[in-house]
Amino acid sequence: MASQVAAEERQRARITPRSQRGVRTRNALVLAAREVFERDGYLDARTADIAKAANVATGSFYTYFNSKEEIFEALVARVQDEMLQPRLRARTGITDARRLIDAANREYLQAYERNARLMALFEQVAQINEKFRDLRIRRNEAFAHRNARMIRSLQEAGEADLRLDPLLTAYALGAMVSRLAYMHFVLGCGFPFEQLVQTLNRIWENSLQLGPSTSAQ
Repeated sequence: MASQVAAEERQRARITPRSQRGVRTRNALVLAAREVFERDGYLDARTADIAKAANVATGSFYTYFNSKEEIFEALVARVQDEMLQPRLRARTGITDARRLIDAANREYLQAYERNARLMALFEQVAQINEKFRDLRIRRNEAFAHRNARMIRSLQEAGEADLRLDPLLTAYALGAMVSRLAYMHFVLGCGFPFEQLVQTLNRIWENSLQLGPSTSAQ
């Protein structure tokens, strides 16, 4: 029992360093991990190379992370936080449904473009690693539940088709956006960006059967 408690304490220290220097070192390792993973791929990446890229001793790596799997998880979590577009409505002040859909699609696609190499790697790792497959599922759930809340609010306001199940619809539309982003930014299908955004917006609007715009914003 005592050993388990000690292990949990060490894990918490790795997740949340107590000093500013520790925070800087951990952040440097995560940034270095991105460089190494994108350059070498997940299977060929080594913790020693990550430490070298961060300009720290190899032993320092294990002060903050147990393995390359753990640092890859931290890196993916950081990117996912960016792509989830937290507090979009509050940040933008947008209330009109069409403009909110446009802002969400634009921010997601722009974030995907910035992180395309890592997103491609994440897709690959999720196929061979159960932990990252579960992480991908949780990511999809987070997007779906956020979008379902928006769809439900539109239904309650009489602006969207009441026959649609909000969560299932959110999964379906989210999968479309995610897959098209993968095709465009990873596979290089080469759709014009504005055409891609406008097409996704129109499919969202038609699927929800949105009423007329309620705002001139």
